[in-house]
Amino acid sequence: MPDPTTLSPAFDTAALELLRARYLRKDADGRVVETPDDMFRRVATHVAAVEARYGGDARGWEQRFEHAMRSLEFLPNSPTLMNAGTPVGQLAACFVLPVEDDLESIFAAMRDAALVHRSGGGVGFDFSRLRPAGDPLASTGGVSSGPVSFLHVFDAASEAVRSGGRRRAANMAVMDVHHPDIEAFVRAKRDSPGLHTFNLSVACDDTFMAAAGRGGDLPLVNPRTGQTAATRSAASLLDLIVECAWATGDPGLLFVDRINRDNPTPALGRITATNPCGEVPLLTYEACFLGSINLARLTRGGRLDSTRLGELVDLAVRFLDDCIDASRFPIPAIARAVARTRKIGVGVMGFADCLVELGTAYDSDRALDVAADIMAVVETCATLASRQLARERGPFSASAGSRDAAAGGPAVRNATRTAIAPTGSLALLAGCSHSIEPYYALAYTRRMLDERTFRVLNPRLVREAQALSVWDAALQRHILASGTVRDDASLPSRLRTLFPTALEIDPAWHVRVQAAFQQRVDNGVSKTVNLPASAAPDAVRTAYQLAWTLGCKGVTVYRQGTRAGQIFGPAEADVAQCPECAAGPVACSGDRLGISPA
Repeated sequence: MPDPTTLSPAFDTAALELLRARYLRKDADGRVVETPDDMFRRVATHVAAVEARYGGDARGWEQRFEHAMRSLEFLPNSPTLMNAGTPVGQLAACFVLPVEDDLESIFAAMRDAALVHRSGGGVGFDFSRLRPAGDPLASTGGVSSGPVSFLHVFDAASEAVRSGGRRRAANMAVMDVHHPDIEAFVRAKRDSPGLHTFNLSVACDDTFMAAAGRGGDLPLVNPRTGQTAATRSAASLLDLIVECAWATGDPGLLFVDRINRDNPTPALGRITATNPCGEVPLLTYEACFLGSINLARLTRGGRLDSTRLGELVDLAVRFLDDCIDASRFPIPAIARAVARTRKIGVGVMGFADCLVELGTAYDSDRALDVAADIMAVVETCATLASRQLARERGPFSASAGSRDAAAGGPAVRNATRTAIAPTGSLALLAGCSHSIEPYYALAYTRRMLDERTFRVLNPRLVREAQALSVWDAALQRHILASGTVRDDASLPSRLRTLFPTALEIDPAWHVRVQAAFQQRVDNGVSKTVNLPASAAPDAVRTAYQLAWTLGCKGVTVYRQGTRAGQIFGPAEADVAQCPECAAGPVACSGDRLGISPA
């Protein structure tokens, strides 16, 4: 294994800016007091110290963890990078908190969420237990204002708490499709301003999806009384969901029956909510620790290094399990729930980069095969690694009533082992494509932290165009203006095939890629189905139906331009320059192409 002190990641300008703003430690005056190398050492030392509790080689694992991070082959979720070895000490990214139907519970959830947000975590809530608007309140003789009104209160509180002082607070609000206020919930972002800290998802069961397809009715049930309050046409309600998602990007759908068929601990209760990006279904008070393996670093010469992938999965499982013991939690109930199930989620990023290196189009059957093959390795190795940890340290405490135990296999240390997270910031640090997403554009402007913008030109495209002898100033100008090459029939077919952008890929391929990964993921998959601004509402409906049919656990659709403040925007030809020499991309070597501050 290489000495980690010999590795020095070459971060581009945007990555360094992000590190300074979000991850590197600062003194009381806000001055950065550590380098990226210091950060990786801090994290590795803090997490590997857990090994000594189990009689392991803490120093040896510290070196392995540091090497994996500094080589940018593996990165843990942001709270781990921010908080490991600091007084905050909270290392998990994903939480779900309960919201019960009384005022004390509602405001207790708000308080607990503020503590989670302050430590850098994101929170999911199921608002389905709250009585509908207009329902009587026995304590006062008045009537309830309904869950949507409290959603706005939660949003205002979250706006006031910047996660860890370094990130916006992030929330997921879920409402069951059978709730009497479901229509108001679906319209919440379309009809009123605000809710900037929330993603919205409708929890849809199979009964609703089937009824929407055949034209049946849907009972709306008051959660306080358990009685049917009204009925609606399931198809009409799906029409409303489609209309609002087409207009605003919200709500998404959670397929709760599919989620609970995979619930690893059904004896502990039914799962009704997820973390803010939807990839981790959790019981109340649970948290999950995530990490992603960079496929772009494992793909060379037209092949994926499956052996190294397996080694990294094994390391990631151990790292994330150590994080559970190394973490401090904002409230005791979370610590108890985490100890009970020890959920982790090993995932991947750099999938689009990997496909380019393999000579495979994103929108192709071969890409689905690649996805399935990658996750087969990840799933198998993660399970074996968790079994080994169970032999060394014992299984998770709720394992006796778990799905794994019922299947009769060897005990595992972690109730879940895999998840596909969006890796927005991690991919920028690692210099790879986001998660399992296609390229958003081949040249674009990225806004960071509401303060600075960076223009990006895809280095793999430049290298491929150079290899095909078609890279010149005219092609550069075309890409910077349009962000694409598929629209230029004069270019070699290989270039056009390998570099589709998110808006050029048929929505069905987005869903199929998500489903291919989901088949081998025990948590969920965060994936956006991108639609051009010109897309009709039927495109949303088709994506929803296909995602349900193919066994996805949820689906999110975003039509271009429907949400203010989006991170990405079109590039401008006159400002895309190399951050090292400012000579413009044509004059640079491929490794130095990247991002420059606007």
